[in-house]
Amino acid sequence: MRRKIAFVASDVPSAQTARTDLIARFGQSPEPEAGVIVALGGDGFMLHTLHRTQNLDTPVYGMNRGTVGFLMNAYSEEDLLDRLEAAEEEVINPLSMRAEASDGTIHTALAINEVSLLRAGPQAAKLRISVNGRLRLEELVCDGALVATPAGSTAYNYSAHGPILPIGSGVLAITAVAAFRPRRWRGALVPKTATVRFDVLEADKRPVMADADSRWIESVLWVEIHSETSISHRILFDPGHGLEERLLREQFT
Repeated sequence: MRRKIAFVASDVPSAQTARTDLIARFGQSPEPEAGVIVALGGDGFMLHTLHRTQNLDTPVYGMNRGTVGFLMNAYSEEDLLDRLEAAEEEVINPLSMRAEASDGTIHTALAINEVSLLRAGPQAAKLRISVNGRLRLEELVCDGALVATPAGSTAYNYSAHGPILPIGSGVLAITAVAAFRPRRWRGALVPKTATVRFDVLEADKRPVMADADSRWIESVLWVEIHSETSISHRILFDPGHGLEERLLREQFT
């Protein structure tokens, strides 16, 4: 008995056309009744779909109708049912971000890839970093800093010269963006169980914004980040093309 499928698509015309064609061929089930959600688009749409459906406990199989498609499988209509049956599942946990803005409001958000802090003015940011309540770096002068999951370590983290983390490694990466002082600080790896805190120094003079998977908070005073193990995202990949293989391949490209 084949699983019921819910097809969702980004606003890109090629994704919308693919959704129409796939529904005509395989039918469409409401998301709460589906055994699998097929997301058509790029990595950004995949992240959006995972966030939006996190309470359904339904696996998501992505087919690339975007650009990079690191979290997506190749697009094909012909063998879709066989691919869904053979697909391998990866389970990942998002990061939880809690931050205070300059107006005193507290904001929370989840991030599958990374939580980043970025300078929001002409001067470099000054950040203080603590791990599990213990001060680790008194002052980091930089354009920003981020905490990345293994699944997100090939995204912004990698562009900022952070390490690629194996799936299942049980660690998070703290990576500086254009660090000025300490000039040779290369970042750090911390256990997945750790809570990382950034305090913004001279926040009025050197404003900083925080971002969790493209959810922005302006003028933050501090940000706390930890892995949210109570939430699990189920992602399906074609055999031999899962996250572990993709992370390895990325390092030899």
